[in-house]
Amino acid sequence: MKRNPTQRKFSSMVLNAALFCGATFFGPAAAVAQTATPLPKAMLEAASPQSPSLMSADRYLRPQDLAAVGYVEQEYLISGTANVYDWDANGKLAVKTANAPYGSRIRVRRPKDPAKFSGTVVVELPNAARRFDWDMMWGYLSDEIIARGDGWVAITPPPATPGLKVFDPIRYKDVSFANPAPGDCPNGAAAPPIEEGLRWDMYSQVGALIKNNAAGMPFGGFPVQAIYMTTQGGDVVTYMNVFHLQAKLASGKFVYDGFLSKQPNGVGRLNACGTAPPKGDSRNQIHNVGVPVIAVIAQGEVIGSMAARRADSDDAGDKFRLYEVSGGSHLDQFNYYPFASMSDAARAGNAQGTPEFPFAARCTPEIQLIQYPLMPFVYHAALNHLDNWAKKGIAPPHADRIQVKDPDTKPTVAMDQFGNALGGVRTFWVDVPAVNFAQSSTGPGNCPELGHSNALAWQKLEAMYGDYKSYIAKASASIDKSVKDGWLTQADATRIKAEMAAGGN
Repeated sequence: MKRNPTQRKFSSMVLNAALFCGATFFGPAAAVAQTATPLPKAMLEAASPQSPSLMSADRYLRPQDLAAVGYVEQEYLISGTANVYDWDANGKLAVKTANAPYGSRIRVRRPKDPAKFSGTVVVELPNAARRFDWDMMWGYLSDEIIARGDGWVAITPPPATPGLKVFDPIRYKDVSFANPAPGDCPNGAAAPPIEEGLRWDMYSQVGALIKNNAAGMPFGGFPVQAIYMTTQGGDVVTYMNVFHLQAKLASGKFVYDGFLSKQPNGVGRLNACGTAPPKGDSRNQIHNVGVPVIAVIAQGEVIGSMAARRADSDDAGDKFRLYEVSGGSHLDQFNYYPFASMSDAARAGNAQGTPEFPFAARCTPEIQLIQYPLMPFVYHAALNHLDNWAKKGIAPPHADRIQVKDPDTKPTVAMDQFGNALGGVRTFWVDVPAVNFAQSSTGPGNCPELGHSNALAWQKLEAMYGDYKSYIAKASASIDKSVKDGWLTQADATRIKAEMAAGGN
């Protein structure tokens, strides 16, 4: 049966509206001294057309004009000394090599006007899969960071330095994580030239630097009240589980005031020659961090992150929430907006694909990365919950876990009739569906990690909603419930409703 014009319009409006919005843990070993965290040296590095900063917002794959929203961006080259750590025979933290020099950089974004600064700084540890910084969490959080007036700092980790060196060997000549113990690893393999273990003390030192608002500091004149570490991957879990408790300011307070973790898998290796604790090791579980922790897991990450599951807690020393997001994909368009432009990626030695699909290998069938801002909007809410918990003691809501079948044998996510996960954090995209969200795609390379959406047939949409006006009413009720339950901010809810209303004109 052919669709008449009214049916086609209804189907299109529904899909377009939905698319918008586009165990006590071990303490440090006695060998690890707990003293006030030292500050690294920081030197402001001016950018110019002849010497640009790699990964500045105006050079992203999807460029951002921060000045237009009242923000400034600066790059600082930093240097200091750091210990390299390892596990001792009892599984405790111990110093392997002391006081080794390092050089890195930080990128700082903050309001130009101190009066518009919220006092909060989000510290991102960029992903280094391409051998240069990749600001995945900025892609999720930037709208909310800017709306709130927060600061943002990215710390370049050791694995991201090769791309910097290729991009501009003069500008980044002092960036170095040279291995202070060259030779062979205990297993007989040659020690890598880069010592990734220098990052842990560096993360603490940069946090202390951010909280120093003296003149000449990156946040000089911008009193910082709280800083939160975030990243996709294991660095946040390794830091919070292993190093956070010993990272203190002269006041005795923790350097970091909270953690927002994406896909919190276990603790990684502590140094270039080390090995990670095995699966099931108690060191991998997030417990007793001493500051609030919110871990967010997309539906597409649930099975791979089963070991991270634990009960929520409001205990003073173990404040913890786990949010598993129904419909959420491991990677989507929002991860790639803050990626290097194709020209900068080529200059840094790792350009792949096209701006629309920045991968070397294509999936079958070819897909468009998910454009629904399901994960960004949940992260907006999570950031607000973390901030209120850390600053005001307001505990965030609890969420049901996504339902998993056969968790002890062959775990799979339990799906509803539309192909979206049962349970978890719910939004209107899954409770008033116009699409279902597939969590992987067929093909080589990254394809199994890339989600995509499948539109529901117009006949099904019409059977469920009748007409577009009815769809808007049901979606609006679901959106209001998400705001009440704490999974959408009021500002994001207003944006969604405005876009849906525009779709009906």
